[in-house]
Amino acid sequence: MPPLDLSIGLGTSGLDDPETCTDTIVAALDAGYRHVDTAQMYDNEAAVGAGIAESDVDRDDVVVATKVHPENLAPEDVRETARASLDRLGLDRVDLLYVHWPIRAYDPAETLPVFDDLRDAGLTDHVGVSNFTPELLREAREILDAPIAAHQVECHPRFRQSELRELAAEFDHHLVGYSPLGRGAILDDPEIAAIAERNDTSPAVVALAWAVDRGIVPIPKARGDHVRENLRAVDLDLPASDLDAIDALDPGEREIDPDDAAWNR
Repeated sequence: MPPLDLSIGLGTSGLDDPETCTDTIVAALDAGYRHVDTAQMYDNEAAVGAGIAESDVDRDDVVVATKVHPENLAPEDVRETARASLDRLGLDRVDLLYVHWPIRAYDPAETLPVFDDLRDAGLTDHVGVSNFTPELLREAREILDAPIAAHQVECHPRFRQSELRELAAEFDHHLVGYSPLGRGAILDDPEIAAIAERNDTSPAVVALAWAVDRGIVPIPKARGDHVRENLRAVDLDLPASDLDAIDALDPGEREIDPDDAAWNR
């Protein structure tokens, strides 16, 4: 299996309206995105699949990722719902299939071998995990036969995930960053705004360019003009002084559901 090639992607959490979601996927692929991220939890896989089908971009040029809902992580449920995801997406395989959260029905010894089975059956090219602690990540590596291709976590300039970034480099997998704009809070950050002004760009592009430079694969949510604007981050080379200033920002507070994630701090 060739290694997974991941670039900045389009996150689709919150794209609830089917027509808007499909149109956004088409616009993103037209703009140059080649990585689309969805999940069973987002309830938009069918609309995402419709956008991929309507696009002029060849399917094999797009990395399509989805995630198995934490309530569906018992072995038979993984098998059944992964196939249902493919049906909704209109695809015979996904490039990347994640464990969405290691909670609820998740049992590493029972859940993870099914992801190996789905990979062996050709229903996914690669296996990923999401919202794992370092300890759970190491445990998953011991159980899985397939290499972990990606670990998806919240990551942005005020939640930099230093330990998980180090482990991604050590274990040779992608660290995919969701909420790379801190659910919008980064856009109002005065230091980020000053860096954006110095570089004649937007705070969003600065935050995404920092992620790209630091080896993180950001998957921002976007609509309209922001879809194309965010892609400018790939070509923005921030000065080392600005990157260091971002690294020195005080960490912000993170509000999370205790049921879902004392996992990713």
